[in-house]
Amino acid sequence: MDEQAGSVVIESLAEAVQRRRDRQDARPKRQPRYHVVLWNDDDHTYAYVVVMLLELFGHPPEKGVLLAKEVDTTGRVIVLTTTKEHAELKRDQIHAYGKDDLIDGCKGSMWATIEPVPGDS
Repeated sequence: MDEQAGSVVIESLAEAVQRRRDRQDARPKRQPRYHVVLWNDDDHTYAYVVVMLLELFGHPPEKGVLLAKEVDTTGRVIVLTTTKEHAELKRDQIHAYGKDDLIDGCKGSMWATIEPVPGDS
């Protein structure tokens, strides 16, 4: 192969690499995911948690009971994993949900936070 032919091959390879990079850059990027974490307290009943999870997240009662047990025993539970904006909305909905009418002295809603999914960037 002569020098000129080698140059053509190298240029063709460089163009192919650039086209591939351009295609990769054109693909939509996946947004980082976030967990919505519900924190335990002594001011809310299982019934409150189950109904809240049904109304805000669409979790069926069976799943709501499992999540209520987990938050009660471990102190926290992930109730949803989603985009940051959606996680913020769901956290805010938990904060605005209101007090548990079954507990005298309940001061308000449960507490929730969001956190990035580890290794998901």
